Amino acid sequence: MLDLRPVGYVIGLLVAVLGAAMLLPMLVDIAEGRDHWPVFIQSALITMLAGGLIALACANGVKEGLTIQQTFLLTTGVWVALPLFGALPFIFGATEARFVDAFFEAMSGLTTTGSTVFSGLQDLPKGLLLWRGILQWLGGIGIIVVAMVFLPELRVGGMQIFKSESFDTMGKILPRAGQIASQISSIYLGLTMVCALSYLVLGMNAFDATVHALTTVSTGGFANYDASFGVFKGNLEIAAAFFMILAALPFVRYVQLINGQAAPLWRDSQIRVFVLTLLVIVAIMSAVLFQMFPQEWGRSSREALFNVTSIITGTGYASANYMTWGALPIAMFFFIGLIGGCAGSTTCSIKVFRYQLLFASIKMQLRRIRSPNGVFVVRYDKRPVGEDVLSSVISFFMFFVVTLGLLAVALSLTGLDFITSLSGAATALSNVGPGLGDKIGPAGNFAGLNDTAKWLLSLAMLLGRLELLAVYAILTVSFWRD
Repeated sequence: MLDLRPVGYVIGLLVAVLGAAMLLPMLVDIAEGRDHWPVFIQSALITMLAGGLIALACANGVKEGLTIQQTFLLTTGVWVALPLFGALPFIFGATEARFVDAFFEAMSGLTTTGSTVFSGLQDLPKGLLLWRGILQWLGGIGIIVVAMVFLPELRVGGMQIFKSESFDTMGKILPRAGQIASQISSIYLGLTMVCALSYLVLGMNAFDATVHALTTVSTGGFANYDASFGVFKGNLEIAAAFFMILAALPFVRYVQLINGQAAPLWRDSQIRVFVLTLLVIVAIMSAVLFQMFPQEWGRSSREALFNVTSIITGTGYASANYMTWGALPIAMFFFIGLIGGCAGSTTCSIKVFRYQLLFASIKMQLRRIRSPNGVFVVRYDKRPVGEDVLSSVISFFMFFVVTLGLLAVALSLTGLDFITSLSGAATALSNVGPGLGDKIGPAGNFAGLNDTAKWLLSLAMLLGRLELLAVYAILTVSFWRD
């Protein structure tokens, strides 16, 4: 019988840590002089007590390492449990949100999706705004550790290709993984601090700089204003794009860099393809905008850089209502949201390396058709790729497309129009943030959707953030039987 105690122990500890994090926005509300701070004390006590009791109840089952089944359950369970407790400040706080809205917001935060159901953000207590940023920041570092430590071992969607070049993850090798995860955390914190300082120097106030740094480096996209990043212009857009790009690169490369190995960062084909793809799309979008605004070349290139970078990395900021840019930019924004950044970064969606492997596999099949007796091997970064990796990548694409279609149909059955249903399913499954159309586009939010749609989108955020297969696996009968 599957022993759930090790899973419960880790989840309990993480829930308790989440409760402790609620004390930070409490201090902000105290400093602001508003009477909103008791909300965070109440939420923190409930969360820390619940997490502590779960951990204590499961402590007698702690052992070295986890089985594959336990690891699957842990990766999924964490992203279900944390939003449940992360929603408490929204329920008890100034928003007085219903549970479905509070859970949606917390899930959107921790999965770094960035979709929101709240309006009048600039009028909310600063503690709640900071809490939204903290949720995304914790979700960003959390998914990096999950992607680098757990997903390669679980053989999810081709992630095992990164196992040999980074570190082994299970059993007696785990301390090595823990060491690298610690270094990644330090880099993540340092990058956030530099981003906040840059925003401060370029004109943001200290609070906005802090919150937006948290949501930029996590590629989350929660902003302090209904207009998203549109209240900031000029160099702030360029700085934000720069840090979004840095956050979209594999953090293990930064670890190698600080350890004196710079070559892997420059030689990584995934990074080169990502940067080249970004530059090409920005150039096309700039050209389109320059035709619309021929006298504003600087504005066209800046808004193209910022908004394309924001969507392709899954950050979800918007500095302009790109729904008014015409049919071609709208279509491009839909498809680039399905690209994502690099594996082992804070970004989401399908990710560049899977496209590389897919195209390499297609190329190999075409060569086999031309030369049936030839022997062809798919390579990634000059290393041969096994059939199991290719199979998992193809499976991931299949599950992604099928899930996207089913979600779009399910959303349309709740009464949503075609554009809202399709773009809503895509933006949630890709963890991007804004969708398309008047309701959930860059000038709107998700507040007007019905409750069923919000639950479906919350599920989609979870599926997308954990690479789909990690969640689907625990729904099979064989998973529980073995």
